[in-house]
Amino acid sequence: MSPRHRNTSLGFAATAKQPGAKPRRDADARRTQDPAACELLEEAQARGITTAFDRFIAQQPQCGFGLDGVCCRVCLQGPCRINPRKAGMEKGICGAQDYTVVARNLARAIAGGTACHSDHGRHIAKVLLHVAEGEIGEENYRVSDPEKLRRIATRIGLETEGVAVADLARRVALAALADYGRHTDETCTWLTTTITPGRQTKFKHCAIAPTAIDRSITDIITQTAMGMDADPVNIIFGGLKTALSDYTGMHLSTDLSDVLFGTPTPVLSQANLGVIDPAYVNIATHGHNPTLSSLVVDAAQELAGEARQAGAKGVNVVGICCTGNELLMRDGVYLASNVAGQELAIMTGALDAMIVDIQCIMPSVRAVAECYHTAVIATNPLVKIPGAHHVDFREETALATAKEMVRLAIRSYGKRDPAKLRVSEHKQDVVAGWSLEALFELLGRIDADHPARVLTDAILEGEIRGVALFAGCNNLKVNHDQSHLAILKGLLANDVFVVATGCSAGAAAKAGLMAPGSYEEYGGEGLKKFLARLSQAGATRHGLPAVFHLGSCVDNTRAADLWTAMARELDVDVPKVPFVASAPEAMHEKAVSIGSWVVAMGIPTHVGIMPQIEGSELVYGVGTQIAHDVYGGYFILDPNPTTAVERLLDALEYRVWKLRVHRKAADRFGAALTAGY
Repeated sequence: MSPRHRNTSLGFAATAKQPGAKPRRDADARRTQDPAACELLEEAQARGITTAFDRFIAQQPQCGFGLDGVCCRVCLQGPCRINPRKAGMEKGICGAQDYTVVARNLARAIAGGTACHSDHGRHIAKVLLHVAEGEIGEENYRVSDPEKLRRIATRIGLETEGVAVADLARRVALAALADYGRHTDETCTWLTTTITPGRQTKFKHCAIAPTAIDRSITDIITQTAMGMDADPVNIIFGGLKTALSDYTGMHLSTDLSDVLFGTPTPVLSQANLGVIDPAYVNIATHGHNPTLSSLVVDAAQELAGEARQAGAKGVNVVGICCTGNELLMRDGVYLASNVAGQELAIMTGALDAMIVDIQCIMPSVRAVAECYHTAVIATNPLVKIPGAHHVDFREETALATAKEMVRLAIRSYGKRDPAKLRVSEHKQDVVAGWSLEALFELLGRIDADHPARVLTDAILEGEIRGVALFAGCNNLKVNHDQSHLAILKGLLANDVFVVATGCSAGAAAKAGLMAPGSYEEYGGEGLKKFLARLSQAGATRHGLPAVFHLGSCVDNTRAADLWTAMARELDVDVPKVPFVASAPEAMHEKAVSIGSWVVAMGIPTHVGIMPQIEGSELVYGVGTQIAHDVYGGYFILDPNPTTAVERLLDALEYRVWKLRVHRKAADRFGAALTAGY
């Protein structure tokens, strides 16, 4: 494999100190861009506590076959390691070649990510159904946004006139659940009703439009079993079908979460580990599911008096990872950390409980908690951690269970060791809550009838260069948050309008890129002019940020709705829209599934961590080149933030140039604007 593709940036690995060495903040700074995390890594070294940052170093060198994606473990004859350049290793025992093995591994990663997101969405849909049928009391959950419920119902073709909210909620929930297990051949409702006609035609033509989420996951696991499909292109198409199922589950999850918990509106909050206040009982909610965390917030408010009786000022709920993003968007709850810093929150010595639900939870949080007083509380039957408390969280008794967990945190507060307190002063103001509705309300201050046109006109007139979505995780193969921040700042300085989700949004929030007025510091002249005009139109009492927080990882479909609205405004399909995406530190299987459907939608997608596909030049070429010819989107695989900025800007500039050329030709000849991909 060509060395130019290899990601050799291993962060701190080259300068790691031996255990017992004197703490060095400059060394920690080579592992993270977050000053609060840097302080806590210094504390970890002083106390002999091992973190994910240390375990990454200990894993070096990582398996080259695994990194290239040519290690096959789908049957018990293996693992087979494929090496086309070594006699006898050109194929696996069954005869599978490098391209088959790489494609199978990629497709199975997509299936894993899709399973995570779709299970999340199914849970939300079932809660809505139970609320509608009166099986869950209003003290636990209720329909918080009936207007959005009606908009969703109208979009998916349900009658709304004269229909009671409860009955409409039941019908919408059943329609969502039908997308999981439909046995007929109709395409998933939440896919066909949210994309452009051009994408519908493309997906039908390529036979990748899913009919049921669960069926797609089952099909791709079957397709990639031993003795099944050996055609890498066919496997990749199966993976894309599964990825579109991921989109479907994500979109309905976001929609129904807004219905249950409220559609986010702009809110002022704070981010980074400095939000953990030692004067309070501190509870971190960590994971991805708002059905748990929203009730913890309610319970914390109700039990503030009990916390004061224990000697605290009250109860302070903070968020970690995407549960933190959910609470930040809707309730203004402080965001303590993104995924890589979850252990460090415990090491402040002031975190009294960490309540976890699903996804991205490191088992090591319990090991770190053993050195402190922090109670780690697991709440999902699929997520159990040895040694942690386990609470059987059920929606019908949600508030009562949440109170039980808050009371456990209050008891834990009395066990603090003052000698272990290491609370950070680092925190930044954050303006969050930018649902698509909130973003369109902002743009609508200039053009209420065509809010997306405010963006597209600014692009065509050269004021801004396009729109970029930042998404994805933390990956300790690179300096924590560095790639996120370097590429974010590079695009902002070049007049790109930026939206962000997930742990990428967390990196921006912690670094001050979501602070009120931050666009004045980080934006180029065109972007500053554009956002100043929005601000002067009476945008929000909080002020506008440089980066707009769209929510958690599952909320990436808000960005998809944005590029779809822009496509409709421009009268083109998505592959013509000046919109790009970047996952600078992709890590989870969920990032693989998201990136795959984003490319299928027609968006150039940068990934800053080399995916495990370099073992096959064919599969690598499909993702980076052939995908463009078929879908209009493609992967930009580049671990270098500087060149990544250049390539993303090139992609935007090329699309804007083509739009202008085609518009002139259409005006001159009275023809349609463009042909789609």
